[in-house]
Amino acid sequence: MGYLASIVETLRAAGCVFAEEEAELLAGTATGDGHLTDLVARRAAGEPLEHVVGWAEFCGLRMAVGAGTFVPRRRTEFLVRRAVAPARPGAVVLDLCCGVGALGAAVAARVPGGPELHVADIDPVALAYARRNVAAYGGSVWEGDLYEPLPASLRGRVDLLVVNAPYVPTDEIGLLPPEARDHEPRVSLDGGADGLDVHRRIAAGARPWLAPGARLLIETSARQAPATSAALSSAGLAVRKVTSRALGATVVIASADPADGH
Repeated sequence: MGYLASIVETLRAAGCVFAEEEAELLAGTATGDGHLTDLVARRAAGEPLEHVVGWAEFCGLRMAVGAGTFVPRRRTEFLVRRAVAPARPGAVVLDLCCGVGALGAAVAARVPGGPELHVADIDPVALAYARRNVAAYGGSVWEGDLYEPLPASLRGRVDLLVVNAPYVPTDEIGLLPPEARDHEPRVSLDGGADGLDVHRRIAAGARPWLAPGARLLIETSARQAPATSAALSSAGLAVRKVTSRALGATVVIASADPADGH
């Protein structure tokens, strides 16, 4: 049996659905036989493939990720597409709860002329990767709780606020796939009793940071969209919901200008 076939067999036995593709990717990542053995063992033990190889594909870009980080999901590409369509050159973009900065980087790569990019998160492990992912776009990285670390100079200037904050209810964390619940940080998953604690805090604090006509886009679930929308409406923002059946994605778009919400 060839070495690649042996890897495929190992990965299949571990329950990897796309064992052939993963085997080729692991073999292409490894720097030697010993390294390959280690990578295969990590994947067979249930570590996310993206953590093992050190990157995740998102919006056609390679985002650096690693142990202890949230892996960008394909469904979140829908938020990127909705965010960049009307974005103007030089727009001030803030990626809040940025994790590894995938949203901010993907938006920055698509804004004509490039934006002024800021990303913020409470997790220093994630931010170490975010710095790598946003460096090409001149992104500024801020560590702290939601708006707390942002410079005062951003107040009233943010044109586009993009958010993929945790929205899994605490009692449902145990229902997530093992790759998520066992290997991704709890802070990036757990949204509190109904999943929307962080959404409410983001909504409550948003207005002072938004420029006139600014938009806030936040990923949520179809079930939770009404409550996410209500939180943003209570903060004085006009809201609408958009969905992608193909990606299973739901995004609430809020605007500082009521005319933009209809």
